[in-house]
Amino acid sequence: MKPNMKRLLFLLLLAFVVMIGVLHTLTPGYMIFYHDTYRRLCYFPIAIGAILYGLRGGICLAVLSCLAFVPHLYMFWARGPEAYYSELSEILFYLAAGVVIGLISSRENKLKEKYKNLSEKLAGSYKRLHDQASQLVEAEKQLGESQKLSLLGHVSASLAHEIKNPLASIKGAAEILADEVPENHPKYEFIEIMRSEISRLNHSVEDVLKYCRGQQHRDKGRQESVEKIINRVVLLLESGLKEKSIQVSIQSESDKNGFVTDEAAMIQVLMNIIINAVDAVEKNGRILIEFGKHENGYFISISDDGPGIDEDLVKEVFQSFVTFKEEGTGLGLSISKKIVESLGGKIVIEESTLGGAAFTIYLPTKIYN
Repeated sequence: MKPNMKRLLFLLLLAFVVMIGVLHTLTPGYMIFYHDTYRRLCYFPIAIGAILYGLRGGICLAVLSCLAFVPHLYMFWARGPEAYYSELSEILFYLAAGVVIGLISSRENKLKEKYKNLSEKLAGSYKRLHDQASQLVEAEKQLGESQKLSLLGHVSASLAHEIKNPLASIKGAAEILADEVPENHPKYEFIEIMRSEISRLNHSVEDVLKYCRGQQHRDKGRQESVEKIINRVVLLLESGLKEKSIQVSIQSESDKNGFVTDEAAMIQVLMNIIINAVDAVEKNGRILIEFGKHENGYFISISDDGPGIDEDLVKEVFQSFVTFKEEGTGLGLSISKKIVESLGGKIVIEESTLGGAAFTIYLPTKIYN
């Protein structure tokens, strides 16, 4: 009960006792029925006071009730000791009622306080246990991921050796073709793409190895305008886009020439995101690629009209080995996130204007100096 309410109730009980004292005084002595009624009514404030305020409240209201009973005793003074002492014993009953009920109430209040403290301690222990259990689950999850990364590191080291040797051969063949085909030949562009992609694939293998080893640092690569990077990625994915008749729109909201970034890194990031968009949309779907300036640098946004991503799963999208595709590895977006963070940026999932998912890459201005 609130302190203000307790004070108000005490004042009401006090007023009730005073009223009984006034009634004893004003009621004539021969009206015994009324005096007996007033005498019994005094037990109510005593009991209520003892219950609400404990032993002190019971004794206080018992004493006040005794004082209110004094006018009634005065009326019996002249009737002789026997009648007087009979009425006087009522005072002892008032005091006994206040003490007994007060003691019981005080003990009950102490037990309530004890149980309340015990309940709070149990609640605190439960919370600590819950937090520790959550930490244990998270630690087990991280341990499982670390074990997977460790295994992936060993496998990747073996694959890197096997991949680099054929890449060197393919690169040599591409160089021979480049020497044989003149630069003005209509197919020369594809040879340049082949050479560039071989170099990017080689860097990608190194990035996967660094990621598996927990290395965050990326060496600064060749800088290229984002417009050219996006066009190259779309060209590389042209066959998959045509297969599903997907319409790709590219929109710029800033000066195209001023927006450059690490070519190899951004190609890998955009390919991972756009491939996911291609897999998500239905046939004759749409993909919108936007780029431009924002308050702290630049942004690249890839939106689609697919089913989107459930809000409950957004936090899991960038975790390693988490995939929503039957044949997915769960590493594409995780690696992309690491690459963007190594460039000082971040990837966020936003609501797409086309109705599906929108992956937005935010990059700081400082990396373009």
